Amino acid sequence: MASRPASLSASLALAFGQLFDGAVLRILLKSLGVTLIVFIILATCGWFTVDWALTRSGLDDGLFAGAEALRGALSFLLAVVGLWLTWRIVAMGVVQFFADEVVVAVERQHYPEEASMARDLSFAEQARNAGRAAARALLSNLIAIPFALALMFTGVGTFAVFWLVNAVLLGRELQDMVWLRHRQGVQQAPPIGRGQRFVMGGLFAGMLAVPFINFLAPVLGAASATHLVHRTNRRKSST
Repeated sequence: MASRPASLSASLALAFGQLFDGAVLRILLKSLGVTLIVFIILATCGWFTVDWALTRSGLDDGLFAGAEALRGALSFLLAVVGLWLTWRIVAMGVVQFFADEVVVAVERQHYPEEASMARDLSFAEQARNAGRAAARALLSNLIAIPFALALMFTGVGTFAVFWLVNAVLLGRELQDMVWLRHRQGVQQAPPIGRGQRFVMGGLFAGMLAVPFINFLAPVLGAASATHLVHRTNRRKSST
């Protein structure tokens, strides 16, 4: 008889339970600090870039009274929109560098047998994985922008397009954070199916869009994925 798939809700509950343990909390604070530093840099560069582009396009201080204030407001608004669109990419890209630490912390407490058989990912491999994930996310979201803009009149269409794209991407990224340490060969399929992966990605794509919760979502997602992958793999192995 086929085994019932492991529950994402149970995996999420286990992840919440360990979120403020010393090891995971240190990773959370470290990844959050790096993410905020990257965002400050991007925000500053974005504001000056938009301001420069608007000035070059003719909206300079001498065009009319208040042109400088209008340009500043437009620059700020466009920078904020750009940061909102790239938050998930930046946050997940940063967490990719610390993903191995999150997975190890969860495995040591809950899955010691699997932890003893895992392979360590080198810094170069972690950097490649993070770069590929960020590139996939950036390209996919850029492709989605025209469709999202076309659906702005619907009110929810824009959010739905970005949620759908990022649910697919996040599900794969979260799975790979765990599975790349444990697969026996390049061709070995991960234990969780596409449906589970999509639901997991959709959940955390939604969390990344909620203020304040989005700060916890990347690390919480990595911890939940660890539980889901190992719980599913154990159930499949026992049948």
